[in-house]
Amino acid sequence: MALLEWRPEFSVGDPAVDHEHRELIDLVNATAGAIEDGRSEPEIDQAFGDLLRGISSHFAHEERQMRAAGYDQTQVHKDDHERLIDALRDIMDAKAHAPDRSATRLVKVLGDWFTGHFSRHDARLHHRLGPHSHD
Repeated sequence: MALLEWRPEFSVGDPAVDHEHRELIDLVNATAGAIEDGRSEPEIDQAFGDLLRGISSHFAHEERQMRAAGYDQTQVHKDDHERLIDALRDIMDAKAHAPDRSATRLVKVLGDWFTGHFSRHDARLHHRLGPHSHD
């Protein structure tokens, strides 16, 4: 299974945000690795939980920034976040039925989503926000 790798098209031009996105990619790879390595169910569930918490936290932070800035694309951006959370939950649910395919599916689905979301939504958002706090 190929891991998800940072690609130049993922960059939004803000080093702090790019760092957060790299951390999310690391969580995707750690989760896929736990599945591929045949780790125990609790370990895999922990990895999925860490991934879901990391993504949810990042999204909540971005959504707070959008609301505070009166960003004109907040709902569209938030809807795209929800699509990823739904897809991740689907993968989590499906792993019990097809664990051998869930690692590959995880990397594919999140990699495709990251490619589109980072370049379309996040690049526009962070360009609009300009220099800002990432706390």
